[in-house]
Amino acid sequence: MGVIQFNFPTVIRFGFGAVKELPGYLQKHNLKRPLVVTDPNVSQLDFFKKVLDDLRSVVSAEVFSNIHKNPVKSDVYAGTDVYDQHRADCVIGIGGGAALDVARAIVLRVNHREDLFVYDDLVGGDVYVTNDVPHFITVPTTAGTGSEVGRSAIIADDVTHQKKILFSPKLMAKIVFADPQLTMQLPPFITAATGMDALTHNMEAFLAKNYHPMCDGIALEGMRLIAGALDKAVNCPDEKSRADMLLGSMMGAVAFQKGLGVVHSMAHPLSSLLDTHHGLANAVNIPYGMRFNIAGCEEKFARMSIVLGLKENSGEAVVNFLFELNSRIGIPHRLRDIGVKPEHLETLADLAIADFAHPNNPKPVSREDFRRLYGEAY
Repeated sequence: MGVIQFNFPTVIRFGFGAVKELPGYLQKHNLKRPLVVTDPNVSQLDFFKKVLDDLRSVVSAEVFSNIHKNPVKSDVYAGTDVYDQHRADCVIGIGGGAALDVARAIVLRVNHREDLFVYDDLVGGDVYVTNDVPHFITVPTTAGTGSEVGRSAIIADDVTHQKKILFSPKLMAKIVFADPQLTMQLPPFITAATGMDALTHNMEAFLAKNYHPMCDGIALEGMRLIAGALDKAVNCPDEKSRADMLLGSMMGAVAFQKGLGVVHSMAHPLSSLLDTHHGLANAVNIPYGMRFNIAGCEEKFARMSIVLGLKENSGEAVVNFLFELNSRIGIPHRLRDIGVKPEHLETLADLAIADFAHPNNPKPVSREDFRRLYGEAY
């Protein structure tokens, strides 16, 4: 075996009350004009207003929140314009995956003004990320994407809706303030959908074909935490379940630097074509994608069943667990129940085979496989 490089994330301040450290952190680092990037829903919530008031007691903070739930390039350009007008000196992303993706893409664009998709990692655009970037801070408000510890942003084309990946180690946050308190008031649906997104990250990362035993260990522990916490976080949340979900979410995002797979390639087209919530798309598709992967991965499924606490150590037991978990947290089992129609299936299969995630799946996925899987899920 040759030399292999392992990369792990940044400083994480984790715990109830961690976000209260943010104003002092800005003062310590002489940051005076932050651009705070969030989404339209979070911007109206009481906890966000409190965080903003605390910031504005010590710095001049400007807010940008005009973003789509599945972000597009024009969101990034509009946010960069606000950064310029405010003469900002740093970016703080507060929110879920959409807000943090847009925040990270703005961080890139501030000193890289070519067309945004020149920097698409899927066509080698990461080599053009050569300039410095602004100081970047993340504050997650959901336990799902784990974008707060990531180094990439997924942004779609406004017209074609095709998703692009902007990637560079430079885009990692300098520090993450991961405060479970900010997730305590999440509604059940968002908790369920984002939680299944986090579980999908851990499962697909563990199965991904790339070699990264450190990510494998993190993914297994992330699965264990989420399996023990998600039902309670949705139906009867307490501090422990919220804390475990936030940890499991960040662990999934650390682990999936190893790669993702067939489930994400099924989910991404639903978001781009039908504007489906990304976590919901993963949640509905994961049992079908996992079943597809059992053959040839029996040993890994047995290991997953152990950490999930299942009585039977098998791939089919894992699939049954996923269906049962979806039922307990209010996630439908069929694509037809989330707005997919028969006439969408062919287009979804075309988009899925063009997606960036499935090349890291443990077994190849053809266009015909995607069409069959969508049919099963429908």
